[in-house]
Amino acid sequence: MLTIGTLAKRTGTKVQTIRYYETIGLMPEPERTEGGQRRYGQADLDRLGFVRHGRQLGFSLEAIRELLDLADNPAQSCADADSIAQRQLKQVEDRIARLQALQIELKRMIGDCGHHSVAQCRVLEVLRDHTECLTDHDHTGRDHTGRDHTGRDPRGHDPIGS
Repeated sequence: MLTIGTLAKRTGTKVQTIRYYETIGLMPEPERTEGGQRRYGQADLDRLGFVRHGRQLGFSLEAIRELLDLADNPAQSCADADSIAQRQLKQVEDRIARLQALQIELKRMIGDCGHHSVAQCRVLEVLRDHTECLTDHDHTGRDHTGRDHTGRDPRGHDPIGS
């Protein structure tokens, strides 16, 4: 049996996080000693490792809860697990696209700066006036004409030679 401190060290999880996972039901209530100390077994270690790895892959706590429910019922089809993973993949791909658009914008901002006085600084101009940006990186990754970071408009048309 492991103490909460040992469980935390072995999984790289903070003690407070383990307690939180117990509170929200991702981890079962642990056995306790007569003195009230939590004690964990191999199944707890495995489950916490599952949760931790899921978080590292960016899964939400709700998605991890769904995956744990599936793992707890091994006779079920894995189609639901695949669907949850597909949702996560889509979110990661969307995030990558937004980050790539930000990268392009930052490189452009820096490249356009003539390194003159602050009054003529392109970086500061772009930060002051969002319409100077190529993309709307607040949420959509689209520019002010509706085009995404690839230059395509929302209907999928390529701006050059479509």
